[in-house]
Order: sequence, then structure tokens, then C-alpha cells
Amino acid sequence: MPELPEVEITRRGIEPHILGKKITGVVVREPRMRWPVPRRIASTLTGRTVRRVRRRGKYLLLDCEGGSVIIHLGMSGSLRVLERNDAPGAHDHVDIVFGARRLRLRDPRRFGAVLWQPGEAEDHKLLAHLGVEPLSDAFTGDSLYRASRGRSVPIKQLLMNHAIVVGVGNIYASEALFRAGIHPKMPAGRLSRERSDRLVAAVRDTLHAALNAGGSTLRDFVDSEGKPGYFQDQRLVYDRAGEPCRVCARPIRAIRQGQRSTFYCPACQKS
Repeated sequence: MPELPEVEITRRGIEPHILGKKITGVVVREPRMRWPVPRRIASTLTGRTVRRVRRRGKYLLLDCEGGSVIIHLGMSGSLRVLERNDAPGAHDHVDIVFGARRLRLRDPRRFGAVLWQPGEAEDHKLLAHLGVEPLSDAFTGDSLYRASRGRSVPIKQLLMNHAIVVGVGNIYASEALFRAGIHPKMPAGRLSRERSDRLVAAVRDTLHAALNAGGSTLRDFVDSEGKPGYFQDQRLVYDRAGEPCRVCARPIRAIRQGQRSTFYCPACQKS
């Protein structure tokens, strides 16, 4: 699933092409997404101008007059900017048209979404209860420490709780915990203030490294130009079970947490 870096890279890629541009049409080939595409989205969007392109967690927001388009890439979605009306593929479900240019959503598994929210985007039920952005000033060691008090859930699960901090998915949670030297199964309530500071710094460092590498392409992700990311070539623990730790050479281990694979070094990460 595209995580925060991949969504942010997509945002940066599409923004120069659609910011300030008027929507001249919407083509919906398959409305049956994770949340159905609104039936009247073409008439709702046509004539509106994109005033801002931003991200909230893993959601892309195209702010227009009177509301926002909310786009989610789901498990395998990608957005491409096309300078001409190329013939759509089997999984090209929605085009937002800007004259000769169009923004095309490709989503093989149809777990993504294209929605319209009148007024403030953050009032939508999908965004209303999201936590702090991990690259913002609001995400601090103190905020994470306070959020972890009294919680017995493993620290990795807390880090992936989008009501606390948004967009830190499975790959980057494993990588950040390794950088911070924290075992993924450690109960969140045992997180000290010092470790909280270290983990917040590790999350930021990991996300910035991923952004600089163009995100992670493990299966499907490509940016708005169709290019893959390369963070997977730099990963320290994720998907490296049995391989030597890059720090201590002990074999990386894999466990299951919340139906997701977690990777860690048993020597470098302490509970």
C-alpha cells in the first residue's frame, strides 16, 4: 500500500500540472471503488479550479471553490499526468480532465477512492479523526510520550494508529523502530521520554530518506511520471528476514503483528 512518502511524492508530481487549472470534465469508467465514486461527480467538478494540492495522511486533497476532491490510492493505485488522451487500460478507472491534460487514476485492486467533500475537507468522516502529521511540528517526543501512557499495545501498533500519528505505515514503522533501537513488541506504555524523542527523530529521518529516494516500489507504486521509487534498496530491516543486520550482522527476524509482517534485529532493538 502506498504510504506517506509515496502519497507525498505523488502530490509533488501532480501539483505543477493541475494547480490553478480549471477542471473541464471527469470520466468515470468504473465507479465501484472502495467507496463508490459519486454519481454526479462530473457535473459537480466541471468548471471548478484547483486552488491547492495537499496531503492529509495518505489522502490527496484537491481544494477547489466550495469543497475538495479527496483521492486515496488504496492498495495499488497510482496517479499519472497525461498530456494527451491515451487509450485507457483495464485498470484506469477515473480521469479528471483539464483541457488537453488529464489526471488518471489507475487502481488494479479498486481499493482507492475519488470523493467530493463540500466545505472543509477535514470535516469528511475519513479525515475528521486523523492524528498529527509526522513531519509537522506537532509531532514531538512529548506528544508521543503522552499518547503512549497506559497503553499495553505494542509500540509498532501505536505508531501505525492513524488516530495518533498519520501515514506511518508498515514499512516505515519497522524501519523507524530499528533506527531508534526499539523492539517492535515493546508495550507502548513502557516508552520513556528519552526513547520517545529518539523514535520521533527516527520516524522523521526514515520518512525524509524515503522521500529523497522517491518512495518504495515493492510491487505497484510509480510516481506521476510512471517512475518507481528506490527506498527499498536502502531498507535496513524491512523484508530482509534472514539477511545480516547492517549494523551487527545478526540475522534479521520476522514476526506477525496485527496481520502484518514486522522485521527487526534481535540484537540492536531492545524491549
